[in-house]
Amino acid sequence: RLKISRMALVYLCVLCMNTGFGCELRGNFDMPSLFKEGDIMIGGIFPVFNKDVTKYLCRFDLRAFRWAQMMIFAIEEVNTDPALLPNISLGYRILNSCSSPTNTLRAALTLARSQNEKETFSGSSQSLAVAGILGPFQVSYFSTCACLSNRAKYPTFFRTIPSDYFQAKALAALVKHFGWEWIGAIQSDNDYGRNGVLAFKEEVTKFGICIAFVGTVLRTYPQEKILKVVEMIKQSTVKVILAFTPEGDFSPLMREVVKHNITGIQWLASEAWITAPQPSTPEMYRAFGGALGFVVQKMNIPNLNPFLMNINPYRDPSEPFVKDFWEIMVGCKPSSNVSDTGAAKICTGNETLMDYTQDVFFNVSQLRVAYNVYKAVYAIAHALHQLAQIKGKPVCCFDCVPCAEGSIANSTGATECTACPQDYWSNERKDGCIPKTVEFLAYHEPMGVALTAVALLGASLSLLTMIVFIHYRETPVIKASNSELSCFLLFSLFLCFLCPLTFIGKPTVWTCMLRHTAFGVTFALCISCVLGKTIVVVTAFKVVHPNNKPAVGQFGPIQQRIIVCSCTLVQVIICILWLKLNPPFPDRVFKYNSKKIVLECNTGSEVAFYAVLGYIGILSVICLVLAFLARKLPDNFNEAKCITFSMLIFCAVWITFIPAYISSPGKFTVAVEIFAILSSAFGLLISIFAPKCYIILVKPEKNTRKHVMGKK
Repeated sequence: RLKISRMALVYLCVLCMNTGFGCELRGNFDMPSLFKEGDIMIGGIFPVFNKDVTKYLCRFDLRAFRWAQMMIFAIEEVNTDPALLPNISLGYRILNSCSSPTNTLRAALTLARSQNEKETFSGSSQSLAVAGILGPFQVSYFSTCACLSNRAKYPTFFRTIPSDYFQAKALAALVKHFGWEWIGAIQSDNDYGRNGVLAFKEEVTKFGICIAFVGTVLRTYPQEKILKVVEMIKQSTVKVILAFTPEGDFSPLMREVVKHNITGIQWLASEAWITAPQPSTPEMYRAFGGALGFVVQKMNIPNLNPFLMNINPYRDPSEPFVKDFWEIMVGCKPSSNVSDTGAAKICTGNETLMDYTQDVFFNVSQLRVAYNVYKAVYAIAHALHQLAQIKGKPVCCFDCVPCAEGSIANSTGATECTACPQDYWSNERKDGCIPKTVEFLAYHEPMGVALTAVALLGASLSLLTMIVFIHYRETPVIKASNSELSCFLLFSLFLCFLCPLTFIGKPTVWTCMLRHTAFGVTFALCISCVLGKTIVVVTAFKVVHPNNKPAVGQFGPIQQRIIVCSCTLVQVIICILWLKLNPPFPDRVFKYNSKKIVLECNTGSEVAFYAVLGYIGILSVICLVLAFLARKLPDNFNEAKCITFSMLIFCAVWITFIPAYISSPGKFTVAVEIFAILSSAFGLLISIFAPKCYIILVKPEKNTRKHVMGKK
């Protein structure tokens, strides 16, 4: 059984496209991170730096830095809580995404190299970049894209913020409430913006509201693209515009809107920028003041303020992000290395954050996205805590869950299951591997006994019928039915009845090669004899009297032997080529049942197998057509009628055999093939020879030349 005490991270590596090779780690990403060791590691990815419009520069984002600090704060709270994850410490590794899906993927790959890390992500596009490929579960605090709700595609993705599906419905209801019928839309060129506007359009269309245009923006767009959107706004007559974009992507357009003095627009905002600080500046307020939107739930966390006030670049000079924060907040660079300072003022070391307590960074009464980060950490902590501690038991006790079928845990308290070898299966206790049951159609089982008995019965009846025909070979009935071909046919039926014996028992190299080739050759011989008899009947009854030598001479004994031998020889050649090029062989099949190994004969070549069947089918159809044409020829003992009936049975059996053969699993495939062989052989034996034996043995008074010729 498997003891669950922690969840391990599935390793991820970049695939190397070399045939025959697996995964190969091609290199490491040199990414600075906030790090603290713990029993279980939680990975965090935050847009601490944002790409500017130039594509080359990243600006420090105080709000995202506070999100990262909130994660550290929440983890430290969990570690000091004796009731939550006792005796287990949480650690963290926090990386910068730079609000880029590419950088997010780099960060995720970096985290994936460290075992036992759970992850938190920011925006929708960043989450989408990794949600479908990483093994550990991911909890996002800012990804609202409705597309991430697809549990089949993203089964390990969770979030502490509502889906945009609900925001789109709410924004559409807001537009309807104010009676706006002609609006514009701005979307960011990523999954968040495109999916958000798409959901919004679907909702407002229901209310008969028209969207005049949809502009697209992105923080890395060149200025020409941004100006095109500005012109789109200026030339349109709409007075209400929805901007479904993150703050960073919307910023370039905001600056241009202010620069072009575009006012009088009622802006509708998505949750990503409605509470952002930039639109609230005096410069931006002139154009964007009065924007409406739905905000993320806010929460006050008083204990966070002392934690933020305690940030210090001198505690660990190598700690990333903190120096950038200090430079923006305090206004000096905490570095003694002159080459690192540039034009910035060098700190004296006496600076303190106590002088900046009124800054919005330290306001912990209006926490929105930061509160989602807080909830994400606690969601992970509670999930790990419940994994499974047993309620009412000491914390050292864990629930043990059985390993999956086919795997075992052979030591007490094991945290991983080991897969059994291919030939073995797990026992009921899942603590040991036992050999799989080997299955094949054996002689001693009921089905094998029954099929063997029927096969031997058919072979015995064939021999007895042959003895009867030899003994009464001078009688009119036997003479009329062509005694030589009849004996050939009975001998081939005798071999056909013995064929199933090669199908029963453990498959070996020789039995596998023998069973299919013997079946093909004996049945080809059998149908060749029937074909010869049919041609004789058709030829013989072209005249009224059977003693018409010219008619009979057209297809005499020599021609009969030639047709039988030549038709059989074709099948022999097919079987020789089959055995030479790709012969049948014994095979072990695991697909039918996970607990069994089915021993069966692999045909080697499906083409050859169906060629053998197809050739027998062609002979049967020719025989059936000729016998059908001769069924109404005049006599009291027209053998064509018997042959027609026997061929109908034969064809019906083998037509139904193919779908039954394909759909039957394991040893039942062999049983179906044996059943088809026996059924078709009995059909030929009974249909052709039963009427003759009946007259010879039961009604000898009808075994006369007059009765055979139909004379009264």
